[in-house]
Amino acid sequence: MHEFIYFSGKARTSGNWDNLMEAGRMDIACHVLINAFFLSHKIRENAKLHMIFYGMPDPPKHLEFEPKKSLNIIDEKRIDISKKDVAGLIKKMLYKYREGIKNEIAPGYWIEKKSLFAVIDELKEEGKEIFVLDSKGKDIREIKIKDNPVFLLGDHDGLPSKELKRLKKICTPVSVGNQMYFASQVVTIVSNELDKRGI
Repeated sequence: MHEFIYFSGKARTSGNWDNLMEAGRMDIACHVLINAFFLSHKIRENAKLHMIFYGMPDPPKHLEFEPKKSLNIIDEKRIDISKKDVAGLIKKMLYKYREGIKNEIAPGYWIEKKSLFAVIDELKEEGKEIFVLDSKGKDIREIKIKDNPVFLLGDHDGLPSKELKRLKKICTPVSVGNQMYFASQVVTIVSNELDKRGI
């Protein structure tokens, strides 16, 4: 099992939006989700995704995805890969938020109010090693990666500098190369490296 944490400082924290770009670049979140789980004709069953949104009107929100057969919470026999379908899933999860609880809206899909560092602390308590994507980090192809790793990345704005400085003290900085890739491309590169290692 490997996990990704996607952080967005602007993604909306309620479901009342229609335009992906204007909802704090929710289009990027959709692409990250697609690349985290979709393979040709099937869903990855060895992956988990955390999305942490800090946009208005009610930050922070932690969305957790661990689909087993489908990303469609209505009909598990369907595999929906379109950005429209994925956006609809995120939107529905945001609408289903309930104050004070971690609400499981369907098997493998949860939403709660939780900060980035609270999620990281929880994962570290589970004994998981967390890698933060950083251009100055060590090449991912040259580092040792144990089972059940977690990889943290930001949206188009990256991780806030103040938080990144703190993160680099408690996580292992890694790089996927000397180019600036889209967040969704980073997810694919990391997944490919883990696939090659059998993780």
